Amino acid sequence: MKRLTIQRALALTAAALLVATPVLVRTQASAAAEMSEGVLCDTDPNQTFSLTARDGYISTPDGNSIYMWSYSNSKRGFQLPGPTLCVESGRQVTVILHNSLPEATSIVFPGQQGVKANGNPAQPQFDSGGSLTSLVQTAAATDGSVTYTFTAGSPGSYLYETGTDVDKQLQMGLYGALVVRPAGHPNQVNDRADSAFANGKEYVYLLSEVDPDVHLAVERNQPVDVNASKSRYFMINGRSMPDTLAPNNAPWLPGQPYGALVHIKPYDAVTNPLPATIHYLNAGSVNYPFHPHGSDERVINRDGHALQGGSGEDLSYLKYDLDVGPGQTLDVLMDWRDVEHWNATTNPIPTQLPAITDQLLVGSDTWFSESGYLGTKNAVPSNLTQNNECGEYYHIAHSHALEQATNYGAAFGGMMTVFRIDPPAGCVSQ
Repeated sequence: MKRLTIQRALALTAAALLVATPVLVRTQASAAAEMSEGVLCDTDPNQTFSLTARDGYISTPDGNSIYMWSYSNSKRGFQLPGPTLCVESGRQVTVILHNSLPEATSIVFPGQQGVKANGNPAQPQFDSGGSLTSLVQTAAATDGSVTYTFTAGSPGSYLYETGTDVDKQLQMGLYGALVVRPAGHPNQVNDRADSAFANGKEYVYLLSEVDPDVHLAVERNQPVDVNASKSRYFMINGRSMPDTLAPNNAPWLPGQPYGALVHIKPYDAVTNPLPATIHYLNAGSVNYPFHPHGSDERVINRDGHALQGGSGEDLSYLKYDLDVGPGQTLDVLMDWRDVEHWNATTNPIPTQLPAITDQLLVGSDTWFSESGYLGTKNAVPSNLTQNNECGEYYHIAHSHALEQATNYGAAFGGMMTVFRIDPPAGCVSQ
């Protein structure tokens, strides 16, 4: 389905319009029809979730429409990726999988122990000839179901994904994020007090890739050669740049509900002392070397485990380029610090800034205020669309494997987004 030019313009401007919107972590139920930022969790008092494996379509910024498979909340329609399930460590989790796909499928929960399927240990399945058919018990094609249970493990982020015909079904989109929170500390990444993050500043970056030829073959019920696969689209939360900038539940992306715009203020010891947190998860087949321009991030968890020594010593570390491997998860803390405190009057930047530095890169749209001072805007040419609301900063963040920062080879797309830093007092349009 081709999208209209006006829809693309809405996608580019919607993130800027969020400036005056309070930022909260909301449950999917309470925000189903509301555009927002940050993680959208599926939660349940009994930690019981009903998912349906179904098919649907996603759109890409170059106007393509791609046939996908994915998990969705059984009460909602198709979405990519699967719902972000947020649970509490140490409590039982129940996931009921219903299958509407034309072949059997399943879910594995890497990092969780004691997983059961229909009350029996989850374990590999074999056909009568002894060949492996699935890593765990499946839900039969078309209308089968299976119930998985486990006790949520250590706090952190994990993938959940298909364990059946993995190369094909993972490429088709059968994956999602599981966020395990410390008991009694929903605003900490792990059990350590120094993993606390600011309320409403939690983000999930589920990284993936798409080879449209594989998807077209599955849609047409043709043979699939995954060994010849070559991915053309690279995504954060099922979207490619610039769709990554659009808010959650953007109405022009009905099957891709999760945005990827980080939106923060500068660190301040009194008024803004806590960092944001980002959960990175790789559902693809290759490494994704992801990094934001302008700041490091502190890696505090790997694969759902806090980085600490045997005596509890802190082993976290600052990293500029996060090399997220296939199947791996990293949980990081990030903030932005105004180290130089540049001020046009009292502490001017000791060099001449070039004018209109970004308009040649992004065409007629600009996210640059023409001022190097946070919270200050200068005049821009009248022929530009000015997306900078109040002199806020935008730091690009993307995969540094540059073919992953494209949409079918077209640059400035793919696995890319921006981190937005508002002035300390907030953003008041000028």
